[in-house]
Parts: sequence; C-alpha cells; structure tokens
Amino acid sequence: MKKWMIVAALALSGCAQISNYDQAVKTPAPLELQGNWQTVGPQSKLISKQAMGSLIIGAEGDTLDCRQWQRVIAKPGKLTRLGDDWVNVTRQVRVMPLVLENGELRYDGLRLRKVDRPTVECQQALEEVAKRPNEAVIQNIEPEIMRPVSTATQK
Repeated sequence: MKKWMIVAALALSGCAQISNYDQAVKTPAPLELQGNWQTVGPQSKLISKQAMGSLIIGAEGDTLDCRQWQRVIAKPGKLTRLGDDWVNVTRQVRVMPLVLENGELRYDGLRLRKVDRPTVECQQALEEVAKRPNEAVIQNIEPEIMRPVSTATQK
C-alpha cells in the first residue's frame, strides 16, 4: 500500500523524468556552476583513496564527468534543469543533481571544489569528446599514474 502511495505522490508532484539523452535540453550554465570542479582528498564514493573525480561544466552547458585512478573514465553530458534543480545528464542517460553549498559542489556522492584547470587526463578526454561527439564514454586515455617511469642510468 505504501508503495502505491509513493508512486501516486511522485506522479502528482510533476516530476519529469529524462529517459532519452536527446530529450534533455542543454541549458547554459550559471556563472557559479561554470568551470572545473575536482574532488579534494579521499572520498568514499571513489574506488580508492588515490582516485580523483572531476566535473567540467562549460558556459554553454556541456559537461564532462571525468574519473581517474588506474584508468580514466570520462562521460560527456549536458547541464539541464529538472524542476527547480540543476542536473547533469550523461549520454548514458544518467541524471545526477548538482547542489552548490558554501563553495563546494555536491555531485554523485562527491564533494568537489573549483580549480583553475582540469587534470591533464581530463583535458585529453575533452579533446577526445570533440573528435567523437556521439560516444557515451571515453576510456582510451592512460592516467599519468600508470605510465612507466624511465630511470636514467648514471655513469
């Protein structure tokens, strides 16, 4: 009985769902959301203490959710409004709210702070997104942490 009441309440509340990426209207980002956001310190929603999460939000509303540790997983998307809330919709049709509180962005269980520029790997992912505009996930970027370190022999 409770389940039916919850379903009825949701239906009456006017909550729209996004079931298709093209259905979401890309919305220009407000100034306070524009920029490069990055996790600070270890976070329980990431796989490792060394993992990093980033969200890049462009002025026109383009987004890139970029996670990196032993590999880079970058998911392009777009910013839109869902009711009164700002949300990021990835090409995989994953809809995640954005909440800005005291200079921190809460997103997908992460706490992010604004930084001057994205990581090198996320910059590479942005370039790949431009080359492959219809791909839902970019995964062919090797994180710097995984690159072999060359050792110079001293004589």
